[in-house]
Amino acid sequence: MRTRLEDIAARVGVSVATVSRVINGKPGVSEMTRRTVLAEVELLGYERPSPARFRSGLVGLIVPELDNPVFPLFVQHTESALAAEGYTPLLCTATPIVQEGEYIDILLDRGVGGLIFISGRHANTEVDHSRYGELRAAGIPIVLVNGYIDGLDAPFVSSDDVESTRTAVRHLRSLGHRRIGCAMGPARYITSQRKVEGFRRGLAELADGSAAATPDNGDLVVHSVYTSRAARRRHRCCSTRG
Repeated sequence: MRTRLEDIAARVGVSVATVSRVINGKPGVSEMTRRTVLAEVELLGYERPSPARFRSGLVGLIVPELDNPVFPLFVQHTESALAAEGYTPLLCTATPIVQEGEYIDILLDRGVGGLIFISGRHANTEVDHSRYGELRAAGIPIVLVNGYIDGLDAPFVSSDDVESTRTAVRHLRSLGHRRIGCAMGPARYITSQRKVEGFRRGLAELADGSAAATPDNGDLVVHSVYTSRAARRRHRCCSTRG
């Protein structure tokens, strides 16, 4: 039987993520642990699968978190679509301990036939995106949800952030509100940038019918981390400006 990452992790007494870090030359592992893992790798004869041996029935699904209710919805519909086509998803939730890059290695070690990233590093405009190009160069199919990388040979699927925010602005105006603020996630994310664009368009169009106009309250955009506590603080900040 082929040696698995779990076999090595169990013998050494460490996590599967730690074994993956060692095998893929990642930092964050003590030298003693690294040597012990490598010794077990040599003893058990672990061999990482090549792309030609990937099992097409497994698809890796990586999300940034599950606390935000939007991500379980994405996961639910994605898993349903995969199951309908005969695929089995392997769900991974990125954490400060095990991040997206390490999950990629772990999933590849399990022979997945492709990878789906939901609001992952590809949505962050300030980080290196070269890993996605490496995956495609290795012949691994990937799909990026809620983000875009120019020039990458991969499907991109996103919700219409611009139109949804414009709709929200129109709805608030229909209720009689005139001073409307926008509390948004970090500006480095493509989804945040698109939502702010939709917010400004919505205000401009309602101001004088022109999307090119800049309304007097268009500066009421604040950025924060994705937590309800941070949103409440930003809400108070917008309220004091109004």
